[in-house]
Amino acid sequence: MKNLLVSSLLLLILSIATQAQDSTGTGPLATARKYSLHGDYNNALVVLNKALEKDDSNVDLKKEIAYTYFLQRDYGKALAFARPLAENRNADVKAFQILGMIFAATDEMKMADKMYRDALKKFPESGALWNEYGELLWNRKNFAEAAKHWEKGVEEAPNYSGNYYNLARYYFFSEDKVWGLLYGEIFVNLESFSKRTPEIKTLLLEGYKKLFRESDIANKQEVKNNFINAYLTVVKDKSDLVSTGVSPASLSALRTSFLLDWFAKNATKFPFRLFDYQQQLARSGLFEAYNQWIFGAADDLSAFQQWTANNNEAYSRFTTLQKSRVFKLPEGQYYHSGK
Repeated sequence: MKNLLVSSLLLLILSIATQAQDSTGTGPLATARKYSLHGDYNNALVVLNKALEKDDSNVDLKKEIAYTYFLQRDYGKALAFARPLAENRNADVKAFQILGMIFAATDEMKMADKMYRDALKKFPESGALWNEYGELLWNRKNFAEAAKHWEKGVEEAPNYSGNYYNLARYYFFSEDKVWGLLYGEIFVNLESFSKRTPEIKTLLLEGYKKLFRESDIANKQEVKNNFINAYLTVVKDKSDLVSTGVSPASLSALRTSFLLDWFAKNATKFPFRLFDYQQQLARSGLFEAYNQWIFGAADDLSAFQQWTANNNEAYSRFTTLQKSRVFKLPEGQYYHSGK
């Protein structure tokens, strides 16, 4: 989990690139972004600064200029634009994100700490800010605090994928047996087609092997968490289904059986969108395809390709659904605190 801040920087690049368009797609923001995407930051700045001469109160132009100077590694000029934007009472999340990147790049950690604390007081619902502050703490080797911030991001902004990504990796490499599985699977549904998705699919497969590698799957660290206790109780009862090994097929059987018991015993007390979606797929006859989508390529690419060839109709139906639907989590389904 080295240099986690890079992931947020790349996401911010994509985010700003998407937003840096005016209504026609041909204005100065769009033109400058095209230059920046090809590494021609000087031409981007020519366009932006000329536009700012005509509209010197345009905040979007100033943010883009600050960000472009950051990309050019001219941190002094980037800071000169970014700091007033973040200190303005009307500052938005992006203004704080840009300033945070500059502070991180110049190793101004005390300033970054203060800025993120101030930003989160103003925008406690921003999953991006919780995520980036957590990554800053992680890179300073403050691992426990980083995880706490990512958890807060999950609680406050349940549909922001970055916090799930970092937590899935964090818990996989910890002694925890469950949260990495849950957060990882939520992540691959929120961010189904990114470059980060195959990595988490591999961790999910290995995470299930980790869960079942010992005869006692109970996680002693989770004894006070009623949700996890309920999950482990049902999973333990189904563990014979992976007695010959953890594979896409055995996991599909185990997880199908899990759903039957979970919805009979626990779903009312612990509503959970991930399990609702799994049940929807099971009822549609697509749950096996979904399990293959998650675990198949990570386990054996050739076998996965053979499975999809032999089950083309089901897999096509699943992938069509996957591309057409938006996986969205409701607020209030946060169980890590032990609720």
